[in-house]
Amino acid sequence: MAIAKRVFLFITLNFLVFFMVSIVFSILASVFHIPTQGYPFLIAYCVLFGFGGAFISLLLSKWFAKRRLGVQVIDPNTHDPSLRRLLDIVYSLAKRAQLPKMPEVGIYPSQEVNAFATGPSKHNSMIAISSGLLNRMNVDQLEGVLGHEITHIANGDMVTMTLLQGVINSVVYFVADIVTNMILGNRRNSFFLSFAVMMVLENVLFLLGTALVIAPYSRRREFRADAGSAKYAGRDKMISALQALESMQALVNPKSQTVSTLKIAGRARSPLMAIFATHPPLEARIRRLQSGR
Repeated sequence: MAIAKRVFLFITLNFLVFFMVSIVFSILASVFHIPTQGYPFLIAYCVLFGFGGAFISLLLSKWFAKRRLGVQVIDPNTHDPSLRRLLDIVYSLAKRAQLPKMPEVGIYPSQEVNAFATGPSKHNSMIAISSGLLNRMNVDQLEGVLGHEITHIANGDMVTMTLLQGVINSVVYFVADIVTNMILGNRRNSFFLSFAVMMVLENVLFLLGTALVIAPYSRRREFRADAGSAKYAGRDKMISALQALESMQALVNPKSQTVSTLKIAGRARSPLMAIFATHPPLEARIRRLQSGR
């Protein structure tokens, strides 16, 4: 049921973005007398469509995370001792990482042991921690996790991943359109048939792009964030946090996804899923830190 729901939402979102971008592009083409035939038009359309969807997701990422997960942002002026300690840890790490602005810090109600960073820029970011993580990790382990998320922000990973997604999107739409023309020929005038073929091709190409480009890059990004936490919070704290996560992987929900977030991840359930994993295995991350790399 969950898979069917995600597929339905994916198709609906694609249709809405396709519809919206089509209208906007048609208006721009009419106002500025842009030719609507040939490869230059198709390339411009795919780039606008591909990067437009990716950046809309990025810009809405904090709002979406708050609404979907129920993230409650902590008041920076709070006098609650436990919340004050959490803010002080984040602010201290942010200063070590030389962030230009302190991120918002929030807590969301969930038994999963997880945390994530999100937001459109270093000047507008948020770190959210699950209540499950707060209840199950000690202070040093928590600092290791927060150092990891702070590093994601400091490295600009949200924007980098959005740019990469935009490139993949653009290529996917361009190739899907060309192949659809080859398959349908004169029947391309049928909107619903054209849309159905495009959807199938886009899904296949998106999977290939994810497996070959996005997921491998994301896994390298996670190693860099671990190294950043070792630098800002301390190597032993990051190793301890990963070891704690390794012992609690059953409490990490791999189905819980948030737009443009950089989450801790559980173990891939099969070799096929490992290809699409955005995070390396926890064992590999621990070994790399222990080796000093």
